[in-house]
Amino acid sequence: MASQGPIGSVLLVTGGEEFLSERQVQHVRDAVRRVDPEAEFSRTDADQLTMATLGDLAAPSLFSSTRCVVVRGLENLPEESVPGLVDYAAAPAEDVALVLVHGGGQKGSGVLNKLRKQPGVTEVKTTPLKPSELPRFAASEARLHGARMAEDAAEALVSAIGQDLRALAAAARQLASDFPDEPLTKERVGQYFGGRAEAKSFAIADAALMGRTAHALEELRWALDGGTPAVLVTSAFAGGLRGLARFRAAGRGVREADLAREVGVPPWKLRSLREQARGWDDRGLAMAIREVARADADIKGQAGDAAYSLERLVLRVAGLRV
Repeated sequence: MASQGPIGSVLLVTGGEEFLSERQVQHVRDAVRRVDPEAEFSRTDADQLTMATLGDLAAPSLFSSTRCVVVRGLENLPEESVPGLVDYAAAPAEDVALVLVHGGGQKGSGVLNKLRKQPGVTEVKTTPLKPSELPRFAASEARLHGARMAEDAAEALVSAIGQDLRALAAAARQLASDFPDEPLTKERVGQYFGGRAEAKSFAIADAALMGRTAHALEELRWALDGGTPAVLVTSAFAGGLRGLARFRAAGRGVREADLAREVGVPPWKLRSLREQARGWDDRGLAMAIREVARADADIKGQAGDAAYSLERLVLRVAGLRV
């Protein structure tokens, strides 16, 4: 059989982003299935790999001569199995697609270097995304499912869902499926995911830090009625104040990307930090941090009414803006 796609070659998937690694493995499986719908699939862990087991996995069955073999945890490959695997990679079986998955880090770098020198080996690196890259990832996931997601909608989705790529991909797929042929707007994202506990907590903190007291109190009441744990609210306030303090202490006149890295936020978050920072000085930040510590202690047992403690927190923090 002539080499077709991944068949007859070796794909080396390296990096610490598990979701992206899994996606690469699935791409290979799909490509093999397109070439031969009757192909057989098998997998093993590298710490169990010997040339005998690899031979068994790659051997043709009674029903199909095409095989797809996935070996995970390449960093755990026994030293005695390295020469045999490298020899195989130098001359892969023409009816086998072999996928080797390395979880990242220095462990197993020796076998990686040897495999990279083989002409039949192709490497795909799956490094974790930076926070600034997450909105672009969310928008690209929406495009995969035929939807258009606006930039501010992608940013809102990241704020609501967090940095887990699997959860972001699932959320983008859900939006694209539920609203076919419609632009995915920030309002649509808020309609679907704005009620998440973490997102609600940050909405309360952001409103208070902007001095929007009435809005922050309204968001707080909705969140508590919806079951948002009180500790998430104080955590959001603490995170917001830390971000403001780092922003105020950061150097000025630097590039957006460098400033975002110094502050520890994605670049799109700098816009809201700039707006918030206009109403704060060092004294106000210090007093606000003490208010958060007090509220956190209250909700963890030093006071009987968590809702009252959080309302007081909102009022006092919003009132500290200059």
